[in-house]
Amino acid sequence: MSFLDLDEFLIELAGKVELVFSPVMDVKEYPENVDLCLVEGAVCNEDNLEMIHKVRRRTKILVSFGDCAVTANVTAIRNQLGLGNAESVLQRAYVEGAQSNPGVPREPGIVPLLLPRVMPVHEVVRVDYFLPGCPPPADRIKAVLTQVLSGVEPKLEGLQLKFG
Repeated sequence: MSFLDLDEFLIELAGKVELVFSPVMDVKEYPENVDLCLVEGAVCNEDNLEMIHKVRRRTKILVSFGDCAVTANVTAIRNQLGLGNAESVLQRAYVEGAQSNPGVPREPGIVPLLLPRVMPVHEVVRVDYFLPGCPPPADRIKAVLTQVLSGVEPKLEGLQLKFG
């Protein structure tokens, strides 16, 4: 939602970039030679792990976008509450919390295998820039994108980004 708060900057941005992969697009495979990728969300399961490695290999600049990607945030609660064990998380969600048909789905492809712990993106692959916030504020997103697209190294300082 914060990205949409960029308002008219989105029109300017559309003239400078080509969107090649997004959860809202019908693209099934992450392409090669991507210049910039904003990654949101923590690495929680085998599918996430495989995808983030592919994204890193195929992307020049990787931005950890939002608190879940930067710190693992709320998704990492299972790490601290004794729910880090993948089986206990599945039992809690699919058996204890079930109102009907309790049982953990075991068919491959239905529920990806959970990792032993939830990790922020930088614990798995190299991240070039971090945009914290839940969600990151629109002015910060604009500042980073403007600088990166201009070939300027973003200066991530203090509460607001500084230009130049």
